[in-house]
Amino acid sequence: MLDPQVIAFTVVAAALTVTPGADTLLVVRNTLRGGRRDGVVTMAGICAGLYVHALLSALGVSVILMHSATAFTMLKIAGAGYLMWLGVQWLRGAVGGAEPHPPDIVARAEVPAARCFCEGFLTNLLNPKVAVFYLAFLPQFIGPADPVLQKSLLLTAIHFVQGILWLGGVAFIVDRSRRFFLRPMIRRWMDAVCGTLLVGLGLRLAMQRN
Repeated sequence: MLDPQVIAFTVVAAALTVTPGADTLLVVRNTLRGGRRDGVVTMAGICAGLYVHALLSALGVSVILMHSATAFTMLKIAGAGYLMWLGVQWLRGAVGGAEPHPPDIVARAEVPAARCFCEGFLTNLLNPKVAVFYLAFLPQFIGPADPVLQKSLLLTAIHFVQGILWLGGVAFIVDRSRRFFLRPMIRRWMDAVCGTLLVGLGLRLAMQRN
């Protein structure tokens, strides 16, 4: 018999996964920068961050963050600062522009895979929305008689697969469209939009009350 808590979590996690946010923007940007490989590696970093949230929740860190305004504020500021830093980097690319290249050449920037992974991992790890989801909402899908760690890892595995499917699909579609998006004017526009959105998300997060 299917666990109704697992089914409910699957629906809620799916809604969270497909909601546009910093994770999706980062996969789009990195795929445009380095192709499908960069997008997939970034996706792997993002999804790996889910397990950190799950472990922290299972180990009781949720109690600290839920009851310590200082701890939550520190997490929020760190996340906001990182989002704004990423956004500024993209805005610099929009202002500086990219060297024009023939339309039949789809250039790929040489970026180490480790950098893509770390960008995705940190973006997810420092995302207060994901932290709150795991620290406040995930425990609601664990029954009193359930083994906490095992159930947390099971629910995270479901969310992990959803993230792989969604962000992997985004990376695939964007990679197939790179020839269009890498036109100089379009690329500047994309950098400007993504950068502005990330800076805006960071500012909104920084000014948001607990």
